[in-house]
Amino acid sequence: MSDLKGHSQHVVGQGSPVDETMRIAYLKAMGIQPWFLKYQTVIVDDVQPSAAEPEVNAGEESPGIDVGAGIEIANASLEQLQHIVSQCQLCELHASRIHTVFGSGKADADLLIIGEAPGEDEDAQGESFVGQAGQLLNAMLQAIDLDRQVVYLTNVIKCRPPENRNPHISETICCDPYLQRQIELVKPKLILALGRVAAQHLLMSQDNLGEMRGKQHSYNGIPLIVSYHPAYLLRKPVEKRKSWQDLQRVKQIINSSF
Repeated sequence: MSDLKGHSQHVVGQGSPVDETMRIAYLKAMGIQPWFLKYQTVIVDDVQPSAAEPEVNAGEESPGIDVGAGIEIANASLEQLQHIVSQCQLCELHASRIHTVFGSGKADADLLIIGEAPGEDEDAQGESFVGQAGQLLNAMLQAIDLDRQVVYLTNVIKCRPPENRNPHISETICCDPYLQRQIELVKPKLILALGRVAAQHLLMSQDNLGEMRGKQHSYNGIPLIVSYHPAYLLRKPVEKRKSWQDLQRVKQIINSSF
């Protein structure tokens, strides 16, 4: 494969491309018109809201939002965006967080790794992928001759959900402009989505992780690989073999981009 930054099509039968037009159409089909679409900040979400979580209705603006924030996010540098995130109060998660967890690593990394949400260790330290899951991720990267200092690590949402529950749709909607801007700024050659929530969110899919992994998807012209979250691998070590297959594919794509 050559020139991965310009790669916008998927191999037939091996995943689905996602572009800006599709994301907007997906949201409108769900009746969601969040505040930041007014400012051309694209968002995506993964599943229909359940009865147990807050809904975002068409045309409804979330409380406490600065209407200029969309423009501010669209023009922010990584440093400026991190400051914006640190002040964010768009959803209820701000009330229980210790730290926001923006992301870390090389600002122009070839590989962007996206998980679902910070856990307890991440919330305490303000850094992505730490604790046992982070140690396992470090080992996984080292196995393909990479280091966490040369990749960029972040999550779909930037605050820890209580008891490490899955993010609610309203929370992913609030955080998505931050993630979109991070992707724009890092300009990775490859995205590695770790875990079902991250993969469904990025690919606008409700497929399970087993159906999404093993394929090469495309996200706004960037190749995307789906694999297991290291926290899941700690609970289900039998799946490490499949994860290793995914890592081999990551290495192949990164190496072929030069």
